[in-house]
Amino acid sequence: MPQIFEEPVGNFNLKLATECADAFCASTGIGCAVSDLSGNVLHNVGYSCAQCGICSVIKEGRDPKLACRDAHLYGMMQAERFGGKYIYYCPMGLTCFVSPILSENEGVALVTAGPLLMVEVDDYINFDLMGKFDLSPVQTKQILEVVQQIPYVSPERVTRMSDLLFFSVGFLNNVAACNQMLQTQNSDAIQGQIGEFIHQLKLENQDAIPPYPLKKENELMQAIADSDQTNAQRLLNELLGHIFFSSGGDFRIIKTRVYELIVLLSRAAIEGGAETTHVLRLNHRYMGQIEQIRSVDELCYWLSGVMNSYTDLVFKFIDVKHVDVIRKAAEYIRKNYAAKITLEEVASYVYLSPSYFSKVFKEEMDCNFNTYLNRIRIEKSKKMLLSDKIKMVDISGLVGFEDQSYFSKVFKKLTGVTPGKYRESRGRISPLNQNKEKI
Repeated sequence: MPQIFEEPVGNFNLKLATECADAFCASTGIGCAVSDLSGNVLHNVGYSCAQCGICSVIKEGRDPKLACRDAHLYGMMQAERFGGKYIYYCPMGLTCFVSPILSENEGVALVTAGPLLMVEVDDYINFDLMGKFDLSPVQTKQILEVVQQIPYVSPERVTRMSDLLFFSVGFLNNVAACNQMLQTQNSDAIQGQIGEFIHQLKLENQDAIPPYPLKKENELMQAIADSDQTNAQRLLNELLGHIFFSSGGDFRIIKTRVYELIVLLSRAAIEGGAETTHVLRLNHRYMGQIEQIRSVDELCYWLSGVMNSYTDLVFKFIDVKHVDVIRKAAEYIRKNYAAKITLEEVASYVYLSPSYFSKVFKEEMDCNFNTYLNRIRIEKSKKMLLSDKIKMVDISGLVGFEDQSYFSKVFKKLTGVTPGKYRESRGRISPLNQNKEKI
């Protein structure tokens, strides 16, 4: 085993890098190696590339160790390019993944995990090796003995392990550099989703520009009001895809449409319960920031952050002391409002005593549990009342009220009108000017 230096080596601390590799190997069972930019292995643990003998058995083409070294260095360069992590195949078709160790935002070393198999042993030998090399029976037998030592990992777990290595190595790296890499990963993911939607639009509308998807716009507003960031991001990406497709790539038109989206996002936040003055302050700031944006990639990533800020405002989570508890409880209520849920049930769900949960909920949400639950149920009932297909007598039960008269009483208290009047007016009757608790 190479000597472990206490002091930083080549602008990075090899001791910390070694501990990182050891911890990753011990927790995942995947071999790990630390190498410099010349491909010299400074430390390896577990069944890493240094122990793999498949390339030595085949002995075809150039020096197998040099080929492996170049593959790992290429993987590191791609990792720097694609946000700090990269999954790739070695010359023998085995899977590896890598994260670079950084100094001044440049790679100075690499931590490589692997080799491992993402296919069964027989498939690997029959297709990856025999399809590429002319193996003798003796070589095939030798390879079979070697490959039995290589762990099999499903593609889904490989992706997660690559994430884990990235975060582990991130401890060694400059925090700002890690944030930049995370931004690159998130930006790439957003661009990928938008690109897929544009491709779908091109296939479905080869001769004409499709109409603007107002339905998706309404769904986006509802997702923000529900503080559903995952669904909101998907819908925003699809709207951006339509805007890019219909604008013909004209950046001025795209910016104009993004201005409109910001207004839409802010209105959805206000309707979801965010404080108007805070939203308007954010609007003013964002309208200034957008003028400085010069590329589509930057615009997409920036707009995603804007949307998340508005979504968080719905629950005022910026100043909440018990963020995780309140978010988890609110999501549970929104998903189960139609059932007979109780404060005790939700308190148990977030692992708090009922009395303490009640106190925390009221402090952070400015209303008690039952008021919040009733407001959710009434908001859901409003949508049902706009549909003549749902009988009035059924609506109270569908939103969780066991007694129709109590439903009508709560509905009138919160809206100022009865459910029947609300249906007759198609929702156009203005509610009473009341102090509305945050949903």
